[in-house]
Amino acid sequence: MDISRTGPYELRVEQQGAMRVPGVVYATRELLSDAGQSLEQVRNVATLPGIVLASYAMPDIHWGYGFPIGGVAATDPAQGGVVSPGGVGFDISCGVRLLAADLSAEELAPALGRLMDALDPVVPRGMTRGAVWDLHEPGELRRILVAGSRHAVERGHGDQRDLDRCEDGGAVDGADPGQVSERALERGLHQVGSLGSGNHFLEVQRVDAVYDTEVAEAFGLRPGQVCVMIHCGSRGLGHQICTDHVRRMEQRMPHHGITVPDRQLACAPVDSPEGRAYLGAMAAAANYGRANRQLLADAARRVFAQLLGAGLELVYDISHNLAKLERHEVDGATRLLCVHRKGATRALPPGHPDLPADLRGHGQPVLIPGTMGTASYVLTGIPGGRAFHSTCHGAGRTQSRHQAARGVSGRELRDRLEAEGIAVRPSSWRGLAEEHPGAYKDVDAVVEAGEGAGLCRRVVRLTPLGVVKG
Repeated sequence: MDISRTGPYELRVEQQGAMRVPGVVYATRELLSDAGQSLEQVRNVATLPGIVLASYAMPDIHWGYGFPIGGVAATDPAQGGVVSPGGVGFDISCGVRLLAADLSAEELAPALGRLMDALDPVVPRGMTRGAVWDLHEPGELRRILVAGSRHAVERGHGDQRDLDRCEDGGAVDGADPGQVSERALERGLHQVGSLGSGNHFLEVQRVDAVYDTEVAEAFGLRPGQVCVMIHCGSRGLGHQICTDHVRRMEQRMPHHGITVPDRQLACAPVDSPEGRAYLGAMAAAANYGRANRQLLADAARRVFAQLLGAGLELVYDISHNLAKLERHEVDGATRLLCVHRKGATRALPPGHPDLPADLRGHGQPVLIPGTMGTASYVLTGIPGGRAFHSTCHGAGRTQSRHQAARGVSGRELRDRLEAEGIAVRPSSWRGLAEEHPGAYKDVDAVVEAGEGAGLCRRVVRLTPLGVVKG
């Protein structure tokens, strides 16, 4: 592989063979120490029909399904551009929601244990432990697939501000529940308002550092403030949609004259029946993910109000697994592109028309969850942001879950975190061990690389007080 470093935070994978564009990776040498397989995936993505400019990867790059996690690629439908479910991932619209409390960490300290004990039972997680909103008829689920957070708010689970401060106003347009299989609907019926497992969590945090006071205040954040961060996605419904549409596209690629170097990059032209079907189903899953986080936020609000008499206001909700039709300038002309972000976050700059009016002068809040026991960040988009206004989505794994679980026991990890003042409420000891901080890259280094590469800018740093772990 012909790779050259073009800056302290950037390297280039030269175009060769079937690649239609080069690869561009925004990372330091240290962050790429284990990235052999994922760099090969950057090359593979560069072969997709209709891809423009480059196959990009963010500082938290690691190996994924088809695309690397941290991968960004835009295709031009007018030039035969494709959409690939592997460029979104199985957990469609997995994302992060941040809420700010009207109390300080010092005020919370005497009640932290009681707060975590109260949050533990009202945050369903794992495979079979119910949900905040256990639906009993598919019609209600279909309304969620079309309207997302908007439907949850209409049913009393939130307010208008929640929609104003959510990407896409709480629902992605173009959702088509008719493209969602019965099996996917069945899997989603009893999981609306649940964390899932793996790296998903609800974390109580403290604003530890402020890098830009003006922007932090616009976002509703101040030093020492308590926040709640929720990281989850579309659960089994999104997973099934990805599975169904990968299978369908793989079967139809010969009809479209498409070959790819990895079957996990199965794709179809954006304007084909298969492409439109996937985008409609993907939007439905994205709306499910938005409603999922809305309901978990509502559950947390009830606990804060009942136990502490405190409120929680939404800072922002943003996905990091999505493909969106967006307008971007390419070669001096504005073009409609299908932008895949898989483990990458959209980072809109100040002045962008898609931002809510009260944030437009400051840029979009970008929410970067750290690993359990380490910091998380709120960033903002910047003018001239690269890779179609994209940045990282988290720390990025360096170990598989099996490797991580061999390194420490769940009980050991809980004791270590509790000794550091972090209250932990796990769903299982094995699941806790799989997510220990050593299994991930250094989130501080990831964010530094993103900022150094010109992808984003730091606003605040958050540190954990307590975590309810999936």
